[in-house]
Amino acid sequence: MRIIAGKYRSRPLTAPPGRHTRPTTDRLRETLFNVLAPRIEGSIFLDLYAGSGAVGIEALSRGASEVIFVEHAAPALKTIRANLSLLKIHSGYALESATAAAALRRLATQGREVDLIFLDPPYEAAEEYDLILNLLGGASSAILAADAIVIAEHAKRNQLAETYGNLHQYRTLHQGDASLSFYRGSKSISGVLSPKLAT
Repeated sequence: MRIIAGKYRSRPLTAPPGRHTRPTTDRLRETLFNVLAPRIEGSIFLDLYAGSGAVGIEALSRGASEVIFVEHAAPALKTIRANLSLLKIHSGYALESATAAAALRRLATQGREVDLIFLDPPYEAAEEYDLILNLLGGASSAILAADAIVIAEHAKRNQLAETYGNLHQYRTLHQGDASLSFYRGSKSISGVLSPKLAT
């Protein structure tokens, strides 16, 4: 793995050992950030199921003001810390050792708002997609900034619902066996989309 663009362009990253963590491929990451490019600079980026941290580190490389990494598995947490240290990234991020659901609830109680949320649970964990997307469309929706975007990476064969509470799918991209589904909250949807939302 490597950083695609920005401050840390072409720098290599390591992945957690074993097959439990499935890092987002360089090509899919490039597709994701091509879409998000107009929104990255100065954003607060939430990387759920962060794994190696590659997606969140890519966001930092491209100018995100803060990235919140959320990961529960000890080997992955160790890898995220190692990758941040390797790149000498000492600020502009928070590392949450928690489940995605617990982290969302804590951020909501803290009154935090985020601009971009990326989630990449294990492809076979359908219940995790439902849990997190329903939280973001319901009980934890307060963390979504007015024009926030939620992106879920999932297996192409496993289509996600078009609506989760107040979250509405507006775009899906396919690449190989993987897909990226993009969602906005209802407070982002009005008669005319702002230029920032026209991705």
